[in-house]
Amino acid sequence: MLINLTKTIKESFSSHSILREHFKVILDKVQKNTDTSSIKVSFDGNETEVKKEIFIEELIQITEAYTFERAKYYVNRLIKSLTEVKQSKINDLNLNRWKEYNDLITDSLWIINKRDSSGAHNAGYWGNFIPQIPNQLLRRYTKKGDWVLDPFAGSGTTLIECKRLGRNALGIDLSGEAVKLCISNLDKEKNHFNAVIDTMLADSSEINLKNQLNKYQIKNFQFIIMHPPYWDIIKFTDQKNDLSNAATTVDFLRMFGKVLDNISPHLEKKRYLAVVIGDKYSDGEWIPLGFLTMQEVLNRNYKLKSIIVKNFEETTAKRNQKELWRYRALVGGFYIFKHEYIFLFQKK
Repeated sequence: MLINLTKTIKESFSSHSILREHFKVILDKVQKNTDTSSIKVSFDGNETEVKKEIFIEELIQITEAYTFERAKYYVNRLIKSLTEVKQSKINDLNLNRWKEYNDLITDSLWIINKRDSSGAHNAGYWGNFIPQIPNQLLRRYTKKGDWVLDPFAGSGTTLIECKRLGRNALGIDLSGEAVKLCISNLDKEKNHFNAVIDTMLADSSEINLKNQLNKYQIKNFQFIIMHPPYWDIIKFTDQKNDLSNAATTVDFLRMFGKVLDNISPHLEKKRYLAVVIGDKYSDGEWIPLGFLTMQEVLNRNYKLKSIIVKNFEETTAKRNQKELWRYRALVGGFYIFKHEYIFLFQKK
């Protein structure tokens, strides 16, 4: 279906009643069409495709406007969304058509009950996060062709999303098993945008990133996403420089800080860094690991932009043990972890 608005709009601006009548005709025509979920709309020779439900919403606002001025405002807004692109410096979103991004979460509470298991994504690596987290962040804070750094690459969840979205990426992990799995997973994902996706076996606190940037012929990264171990909840390797082997909370934060100090100089100014981490419970005490880690970042050259609380319904360790954990909580006087944090920072 093609809707040509050129003549309609020129004739509609003579009076409120005529405007309302003309747009009601278009609204009725669009609502009766059940063949497609999108509509082709033309104005002054510019043709574009819009989501049917969004277009209907715009038409309803126009036809139900109480005043002529308000109706014309909605019409002009519609024209702008069809003919002009408004973008920020950090993503590819067209802000004149912001309503179409209804799958992007803008609230600080993320309720996601089912992980994305499409393509190469899988839950086979203990401790990996759900793909929706990097998907949401990459679409908000990067453009196609930008470079993303993941210093705790794990099984490659972030790198898979980068490959899907056309972002170049470097993933680093000190676990040979993780890097091998990461490469295997990435091989299963198609590269429609010819993104450069590299994986390295190295220590993110010591790797010379300047050499890597020179290799890619770039000056810096545009986004960093960090999903470090939640201290010693899961032991990933036997290596002393593995954060999951830190002896104390102080040691964990010191080791995390070393990674930050090594990677931060290579993040472009004004661009974003995200840290995904949860708290832990030890010896009858809740350890606010997330906020302690957040403070480590704030001690560097960053400002806090958002604290997002992400739910999780069950973990591998707690699967099929809900009753046991409920009993332990009642006996121990604590609450069961059902969330983790996504801390979003901007480099000053």
